[in-house]
This record gives sequence, structure tokens and C-alpha cells, in this order.
Amino acid sequence: MGRLPGGGLAKGLAVTLRTMTRRSITRQYPEVQPDLPPRSRGVIALFEENCTVCMLCARECPDWCIYIDSHKETVPAEGGGRPRVHNVLDRFAIDFALCMYCGICIEVCPFDALFWSPEFEYSEYDIAELTHEKERLREWMWTVPPPQAHDPAAEPPKEVAAAEKAAARAARRPPPDRPGGGP
Repeated sequence: MGRLPGGGLAKGLAVTLRTMTRRSITRQYPEVQPDLPPRSRGVIALFEENCTVCMLCARECPDWCIYIDSHKETVPAEGGGRPRVHNVLDRFAIDFALCMYCGICIEVCPFDALFWSPEFEYSEYDIAELTHEKERLREWMWTVPPPQAHDPAAEPPKEVAAAEKAAARAARRPPPDRPGGGP
């Protein structure tokens, strides 16, 4: 069967006319902020108090974009024990020009010092200024949303279940007799 000449052109024009009659859904970005999905990945935030300078995040980073400097401090023990040595964080910086936002550093951190923040407006005019130090990473910590609530149908964590079981055993156990035999 023969096709009409210009049939494809007519279909294309029909699609164009249909699209032209619809209302535009463009948002004017600086004035109208986008509706981000919950827990979206914007930038990595640092909770400095939880960082023990274990260096796991820097070692596991595939781009080597995390820079950590620290020093050791000796804290005298109270009560005659031996003094303790602990690491003190001097510098924690992330070069977001190199970062590929994979989240490995957040996953491997055993002390919950790194989090995803939904902040995404941190552009700079110079690429060298995309290395953000711990003070800037700390500012983004306050924009991290709280964790999602646990599923009520899920099993309780092992630690909670063990604690509840121990409490139930203690409640069933009869109270110890008082010395002296009286009430």
C-alpha cells in the first residue's frame, strides 16, 4: 500500500501543536526552590564530635578527595591510671571538584561522622575553592534531615530484643529475701 506523501510531517506537526497548547511546567529556579525528594544527595556534611580520625573514609575514597590531618594528645587519667592518647582532628577537607558523590565515605564511617545533606547550592567561581574545610562541612550538618522512622512491622533490633528479654526475666524472678527475716 502506498503512503501519503508528507504523512510523517503531518504527524510531527500534530505532536508540536499538541505540545504548544499545554501549560509550561518550568520553574524559575532562583526564585522558586525545587521540591527535592527526601534524603536526596546534595553535599557531604561532617559531625566533627563523632570523628575519631580513623581515616577509613579517606582510605576507602576511590577519588582520594578527602584530606585529613590530626595530632595526638595525651590526657592524664584520673585516679592514678595510665594516661590515654587520643587523636585530635586538625583538618578535614573534601575536594568537591574531585568527589563523585558515591557515598562510600559515609557508608564506611563507623562512628556516624559523615552524612548526606540536601544542600546543593555551593558552586564557586574558581575550581580551587571547591575544597571545603571542616568549618563549612559543619555548617551543612544542621541541614541534614532526621532519619526516617523505623517500620513498625519490622523486627526490633537484636540489642533491643535482648534487653527486653532480660527485663522480662528479671520481672518474673522473685525478689530476694531480706536479711533478718522481717518485713
